[in-house]
Parts: sequence; C-alpha cells; structure tokens
Amino acid sequence: MKKLLVAMSLAAFAFVGCDDSSSASAGPNDEPGVESSSSVEQESSSSEKAKSSSSVTQSDVKQSSSSEKTGKSSSSISELSSSSLKFDWSLPKDAYLNPDIDYETMTDVRDGKVYRTVKIGEQTWMAENLNYDAGQGGSGEDNYDWSWCFNNEPKNCDVAGRLYTWAAAIDSVKLANDADNSQNCGYDKTCNLDLAGPAPLIQGVCPPGWHLPNTMEWNALFMAVFTSTGLSTVGEFLKSLSGWYGDGNGTDAFGFSALPAGKRWCRYDNALFYDDGGFTYFWSASEDDRSRAYLMCLYFKDEGASLGSDYKYYGYSVRCVKD
Repeated sequence: MKKLLVAMSLAAFAFVGCDDSSSASAGPNDEPGVESSSSVEQESSSSEKAKSSSSVTQSDVKQSSSSEKTGKSSSSISELSSSSLKFDWSLPKDAYLNPDIDYETMTDVRDGKVYRTVKIGEQTWMAENLNYDAGQGGSGEDNYDWSWCFNNEPKNCDVAGRLYTWAAAIDSVKLANDADNSQNCGYDKTCNLDLAGPAPLIQGVCPPGWHLPNTMEWNALFMAVFTSTGLSTVGEFLKSLSGWYGDGNGTDAFGFSALPAGKRWCRYDNALFYDDGGFTYFWSASEDDRSRAYLMCLYFKDEGASLGSDYKYYGYSVRCVKD
C-alpha cells in the first residue's frame, strides 16, 4: 500500500468507523446487520480514510463516528471466516514479540501473570493483550459484563488474551459499587465518565497502576509513532512481525506487537468468533452513546490505524497503559 506523508501541523489521526452496523440501537438479538468492519469490500473504501489526519476533540469524535455508522446492510459472515485466513493459535505468545525490542515486564498482582511492557513516546503500554478473568456476570446479565477466550478455548487466552465486552473492560461492577460516584454502565446505558479532560483515569479491568486508555491516549500513541517516523502508516509500525494474513504483517518497530486476535460477535442466540488473522480491535474507555463505545482498529489490508465505535456487547481485546 502507498505510504502517505502527513503535514506536521496536523495534530491527530482522524476517527473512522471500525463498524458499519446499520442500527445504533439494535441489541444482540435484533435483526439489523450488526456485523462489524469485517467486510473486506467495506473496509477497503474506509482504509484510505484511516490514513488522513485532523485535529481531534471529543466533539469531533462524536461527529465523525456518527457519520460512519450508516450504510452497511445485513450480510453473512465475512470472507475472513474462511479457514485460510485464520490466526495460528498453536504458537506461544512469545513467538509474536519482536526479538529486537528490549521489553520491560510487569506482574499483575491479582493473578500473578507477567506481561511485557514498552515505552512509546511518553506512554508505557502493555505489549501483550490483557488476560485477566475478573469473573463472569458479576453486575448482572443486562450489563453484558463478560469476557471469553477465542473460540472458548482457554489455551487461546494464553496467546492473545481475553475478549471483553465494554462493560467488562471498564469494570462496570466496580463503577456500580463506587460509594462516592456510582455509575450504571454497560450496554444500552449512558455513563458519565467525564473523559474529555486528562482525568479521571478509568482503571477498568486493568491491573492496579494501569488503566484502560481513552481516545485521547490512543491518539497520543498514534502521534508518538507519527512523530518518530514521519509516516501516517501507523498500523504498520504497531502490528506484530507475524500472524497477520497475506502481506499484512507489520514491522513492530516500537514493540507494541498487536496480534490479529479477532472478535466475538453475537446475533440472535448465536455467538461467533472470527476475524482472527485479519483484524484486531482494542477497547477505549471513551463512550459513544448508549449502545456503542470507541475502540482502536488494525486491519490486515491497511497500513493505517483508526479509531471508531462499535457495539458494547461485542468481545474485543484490551491493552492497558500505565498511570
């Protein structure tokens, strides 16, 4: 793909829709096309948008996202369901890390799991997807506070972490039980997390001392890569050296090592795991509306990185950033 140079006066990367679902109010058992950005045809047209830049504020995010939500009709599962595009889950997670990066480590005191970490710009990020099981359904089924291993295979969590609903990612149980500022968060509920400024940080499901990044922090990551490279092909530098379908592997120049871990998608009473090998999605702490929250997306056909919004009941990966 063509690499685009971006003017240095531009402050942040534009938000594009990672999901082209046709109804923002649809629930997991509703009929409208709740398929995410797994359509290769749809994503091909939006991939060029991901490479443009603009100054981003929270109001810009709202406006940009709402314009991207329309236009996708119901369809069958995308071509990424083809077995030829699947991620190789048989390799250990270490096989996907960049051997040329001098990673630091941190230990999650809650379960003893050890994660590689890496400093990019002024931020320190986990270089692996979170694999913490906080317990299922603690805040009630209506909040969709759940997480899963891909294909419900526990060994897959050891490779690419868990897939969380947004309620689970922000730890809606903890927010609901906060005596000073109780928040009823989850699907079809609007929270007031006040994320327009630098505080508060939302720890969410992340370990103590770490938190779920908001959209401003994802943009800060994009800008750190852009400032260092001068190129808007941010996704190329964030994706792992292997694991991506076709020629979609990245250079992993900064050690972020994003794996194409796919998603958990539900419709009616069916839950489907797919897009592994082709996509990865990371939740943001920033809410869009009652039904959707923001996330960062990487795609095997695109060298860019983008921010969009998707349904809160989907299962996506979590990366934590240090407080």
